[in-house]
Amino acid sequence: MDAITCIKERMSIRAFTDKPVSREILSEIIDTAKWSPSYKNSQPWEVIVLSGKKKEGLSNLLLNLLEQGEEAKPDLAAPTSWPDREQAQIDHLYAMRKEATGMDLNDPKIITAAKKANFKFYRAPHAIYLFQDDSLSSWSLFDLGLFAQSLMLAAHAKGLGTVPQAFATDYAPQVKEFLNIPTSKRLVLGISIGWPDLESPANQLRTERMPTEEIITWME
Repeated sequence: MDAITCIKERMSIRAFTDKPVSREILSEIIDTAKWSPSYKNSQPWEVIVLSGKKKEGLSNLLLNLLEQGEEAKPDLAAPTSWPDREQAQIDHLYAMRKEATGMDLNDPKIITAAKKANFKFYRAPHAIYLFQDDSLSSWSLFDLGLFAQSLMLAAHAKGLGTVPQAFATDYAPQVKEFLNIPTSKRLVLGISIGWPDLESPANQLRTERMPTEEIITWME
């Protein structure tokens, strides 16, 4: 698969088969992602891959915290507002999803259901957590974003599916304790990974992108 096709065809997968991915393939994907660029080649990324009982244990912990009404304390605070341009894109996505699935993402009950699906890692056989030292600058956070994109593209090139999950970091203190991640680290992103179930209705909605002319300014 060429790079351009890989970038354009990758999509967030929210239904997986139960077939596990070999450690060899998972390792190869992360080995590829490590070639992402970073500020002064600082390589500010750390990775944990969860499978089996450890993944299920974390899933149960997250679900219990949600059921108990525990306050979410992500290391990266969720946005509380958006500029008009970006809000319009979010509103369009919500409208598309409501039309395709009947789910209104503005409904608190639907948000809770979405969190539960996240905490179950969409039943993927594996989950990945990305983290880094919390003393690092915003440039390093940007670098970790590049690493995450490279990881998801490498997975797609192997025929795997992924979905980046902010909700998976909602209970950052508890996740770090469960995974023995030092409190001096910031938990940035969870990613479900596995073989995609492309027949599932959950994977039928393909999000759109803004027209190129709306995001580019030519200057000569």
